[in-house]
Amino acid sequence: SFGLNIGGSIGIALFLSQAISVAFYIIAFTRSCGGLTDYIAATYDVQIEPWMINYGFMSLLTALMLTKGANVGVKALYGVVVILIGSLICFFIGTGPGNGGSMDLFATIPETLVVESADGVTEIKRFSFFQVFTFIFPAFTGIAAGLGLSGDLKDPKVAIPKGTMWATLCGIIVYILVSIKLFYSAPLESLAADELFMEKIAIWGPIIPIGLACAAVSSALGSVMIAPRTLQALGADKIIPGRLSSWLGRGREKDNEPLNASIITVIIGFAVVGMDDINAVAEIISMFFMVTYGAICMVSFFEHMAADPSYRPTFRSKWYVSLFGGVLCFWLM
Repeated sequence: SFGLNIGGSIGIALFLSQAISVAFYIIAFTRSCGGLTDYIAATYDVQIEPWMINYGFMSLLTALMLTKGANVGVKALYGVVVILIGSLICFFIGTGPGNGGSMDLFATIPETLVVESADGVTEIKRFSFFQVFTFIFPAFTGIAAGLGLSGDLKDPKVAIPKGTMWATLCGIIVYILVSIKLFYSAPLESLAADELFMEKIAIWGPIIPIGLACAAVSSALGSVMIAPRTLQALGADKIIPGRLSSWLGRGREKDNEPLNASIITVIIGFAVVGMDDINAVAEIISMFFMVTYGAICMVSFFEHMAADPSYRPTFRSKWYVSLFGGVLCFWLM
């Protein structure tokens, strides 16, 4: 809408956010395997370090993308969705210890929570609003996955807005219901002290880490599929200087799979996955996505104000919604 210079700048930020997301979800997958690695260590005396799972999973994704392409990823997502739905059902029909009868929706833990356990005394610091925001925000970024798959859709101009809105609505409903369930099923102190307290609420505890692992796998597959396509589109539009654009824009002859762009994506993934700090990576992703969303909202706002006759999106929006979205993104940054 605003030409290749601005569009390309936004596209580069979008690609980086998608590429870094691959590493983010791999680290999340490794976290969800904590119980399994502890069991293996206790039963078989085999110590599996987190970096082994990180780089092993990253290597597997790399092999899949460079040999099979997006088709195998899309097929795998169907099975993942079934497991996710099953884990949510097990969580919602389960019962926890309760929250002690508290009906204070705005209750929170103290600034420093002291937790006593068999391992000793642990102090837990309360996170600020913006820290929690940066941890949670990447969970919403998957709603825009359709953007990166526009070349694979039959009718992108219909499918992308409709899919994005439905994904947003369904995601928010699930997140709110999970929050309400946690509020009524567990004390705040237990939720603060145990990241996987959902296991103690579900009717079958192991389904929670299995569900989390599947969620991480589906998100990692989504990111590793769409990031190369974003970079391939940037190359096709000659955004990147020199011969690099034509190299990145080139796809496999038989199906146009973005092999060259995939190589760049997995290199970034390998570099970031070495951080092994899910909260730090979440903060980086949040900033890149905020840049992308904020810029898109402001472009929409400026197009509304300019009354450009060539700006005729099939999905109608309001100028004040675009302005509010753009200002809010930059304020949050």
